[in-house]
Amino acid sequence: MKRSVIWSPGARAEFFEIVRSINEENPDAAQRVRLRIGRSAAALSDLATGRTGRVQGTYELVIAGMPYIIAYEIIVGTTGEETITVLHVIHGVRDWQPGEWPE
Repeated sequence: MKRSVIWSPGARAEFFEIVRSINEENPDAAQRVRLRIGRSAAALSDLATGRTGRVQGTYELVIAGMPYIIAYEIIVGTTGEETITVLHVIHGVRDWQPGEWPE
């Protein structure tokens, strides 16, 4: 079952900031990161493969081979359709306590 994948404004801003900061030092690496994160998020439309998230009601997809985590939620609509909302893109070394988002 295909799901829609939407990005919250905060997740989109985090994603763009990650790519922008990498691009300053290494444009080729920034392109690879942009593609990998973007494709990983898009793939959630086919199969939401993440683990249970640290914040209640969320899931986390660890990007293979990269230090990034996509935090998302699955919203079920009134007719049973599911939508994936990307909530955050987080670097794995951030101090991230259960039950709250990293600052």
